[in-house]
Amino acid sequence: MSNSKTARWTALGLISFTMLSAYYFVDMIAPLASLLEIKPYVWSPSDYGFFSGSEYMLNVLGFLIISGIILDKMGIRFTGLTATIVMLLGGLIKLYGLSPYFYEGGFGYDFFNSFWISMPATAKMASLGYSIFGIGVEMAGITTSRTVVKWFKGKEMALAMGMQLATARLGASVAFFFSADMAGVKVVDGIRTGNVLNPVYVGVALICIGFLSFLMYTFMDRKLDNQTGNSGPGADPTEEFHLKDLAKIITNRGFILISLLCVLFYSGVFPFLKYAVHMMQSKLGVEAQIAGKISGLLPIGTILLTPIIGYFLDKKGKGASIMIYGAILLTLAHLAFAFMPNSTVLAIIAILILGVAFSLVPASMWPSVPKIVEERYLGSAFALVFFIQNIGLMFVPWFIGVVIELVNPGVAEAIHNGDTTVVYNYTVPMLVFSSLGVIAIILGFLLKREDKLKNYGLELPNKQT
Repeated sequence: MSNSKTARWTALGLISFTMLSAYYFVDMIAPLASLLEIKPYVWSPSDYGFFSGSEYMLNVLGFLIISGIILDKMGIRFTGLTATIVMLLGGLIKLYGLSPYFYEGGFGYDFFNSFWISMPATAKMASLGYSIFGIGVEMAGITTSRTVVKWFKGKEMALAMGMQLATARLGASVAFFFSADMAGVKVVDGIRTGNVLNPVYVGVALICIGFLSFLMYTFMDRKLDNQTGNSGPGADPTEEFHLKDLAKIITNRGFILISLLCVLFYSGVFPFLKYAVHMMQSKLGVEAQIAGKISGLLPIGTILLTPIIGYFLDKKGKGASIMIYGAILLTLAHLAFAFMPNSTVLAIIAILILGVAFSLVPASMWPSVPKIVEERYLGSAFALVFFIQNIGLMFVPWFIGVVIELVNPGVAEAIHNGDTTVVYNYTVPMLVFSSLGVIAIILGFLLKREDKLKNYGLELPNKQT
């Protein structure tokens, strides 16, 4: 069945829509950070940073490794359906935490208001929901990666991974382009207003549709297993799991290098997107709708470029070199945001450069993992990459929030008191992001050297002739 182009691309479309719904939910709050600073929420930058990183908190505590083991033991169908259900559960809790039913004294409010009193109860409840959602979305991510390998290995694997990433990022673009409009953000008589919940309702609905999309895929997956004789998780030797395999993975130098490159690169992009709209509001003096649309150009660019780069990798290779080029562009984009004049045109150019970087590295990195590790523990390998990545994605947003407060003393208090004239200076936070790119460049060269020593084939085409 995987030999049928129609079948494998249909399967890809179904799982990709599930990830589209997840990516929308991940980024739908980012354009609304300015609304969370005012009543009834009154979040500080560090509160928002903690919330943004909470998506990865439980994964770092071990749930992502468990997800990888579940994938290897129970197979794609069980893991994918479980992931979407967990996403929905976390999404509903996040919705409740931001709703007036909660912050007006509803169930659990008194408890969440009784500890860590420097952080609003809404931020804590929303973070709990976001962290549960994060288990589901990362479980879905490793399942999707494993699914693409299952259907496309030896065929158009990099192109397929690129198309899947592009489709998922369409969800992020929708969030950045339309969340502020859905929330009705506007300033009336110097007071910013809007309804944070409207985009969240849409997000929950999309997750429900994403569950149905993956459910449809499971029928195709079962048919493929029946045709190939892999009628269950244990019947497919690529899905057998042994604890000793984890030791083999983490002692693989190439795997460690690509994992560190992954965490640095993704930490320079996803946490940046959490602050991008707010940064542009502060730096350019534009409203959330305009800043959101500028930020939304980043995933739009990746939608167009990632499949093209994937096609190039399938035909020509050069995966390790492309990772280095992407890290260089990442560094340049963040330096531009740190030092450029207050120009919307320059901001658009910088975000497009970052979009090119975000097309180059993931498109070349994910198809490289199956070249470095044995396929029989590929699910656990993807889980470990995501786990290491999640460490950075949990801590970097919070750290950036702390840095923003440290270099902007008194600004948060002034905004909470209704002062709409003060803004944050983002120069130092952008230098933090650019430093991640510099380290990623160094790791990229080390990975390329390791490829030459071990003959992984990272520079070779993915498509077998």
